[in-house]
Amino acid sequence: MVGSGALYCVAVQDTSPAAEKRYYELLAAKSPVERLQIAVRLSLVVRELAESAIRSELPTASERTVRRMLADRLYGRDVATRLFPVEPSNAVPTGE
Repeated sequence: MVGSGALYCVAVQDTSPAAEKRYYELLAAKSPVERLQIAVRLSLVVRELAESAIRSELPTASERTVRRMLADRLYGRDVATRLFPVEPSNAVPTGE
């Protein structure tokens, strides 16, 4: 649903317990700065994927509309509405 603000989480366990344990060992061995850099890169990738999905669903959407819908997906409708008040002339369907 476009712009629903709903978050969906599906637990997928495709990693063996040994591999998962090793991953966390490697992560724990990194400095706090390195762990922060990894988290920032992952956040940027999530943001890029969400924006790409919006552009695929609405290829003619304005930049403002894409940014508003991205804010809706990442932070929820209340925050998106505060950041990007809907103007009557360019209102976007909310999917409700």
